[in-house]
Amino acid sequence: QVQLVESGGGSVQSGGSLRLSCVVSAYPNSQYSLAWFRQAPGKAREGVARFCSDESTEYADSVKGRFTISRDIAKKTVYLQMNMLQPEDTAMYRCAYAEGLWRDLAEYEYTYWGQGTQVTVSS
Repeated sequence: QVQLVESGGGSVQSGGSLRLSCVVSAYPNSQYSLAWFRQAPGKAREGVARFCSDESTEYADSVKGRFTISRDIAKKTVYLQMNMLQPEDTAMYRCAYAEGLWRDLAEYEYTYWGQGTQVTVSS
């Protein structure tokens, strides 16, 4: 069983930055994928960024150049640094875990999910 707990959301103005954190309780498999997803009201869930245990990353086109995903092994934490935030980035952000490398940014690929943290960007 893997538990994920997110934090770091909040309200910022357009152009601002936030850093989301996701503490992962355990890593049952040495090969895994950790991802951030987001969902805005009335919209489908969208995969934002993925970090694998081989340190490879992937980003949605909508966030490339603005968001950075990273990991701190000692703290069992994956981060999402979000810069140049725009109102369209407003959503509930959740992190998710999947065993295996290079999982697609699709929610069906991920087994364990956190509860989420809200990000609101005002213009």
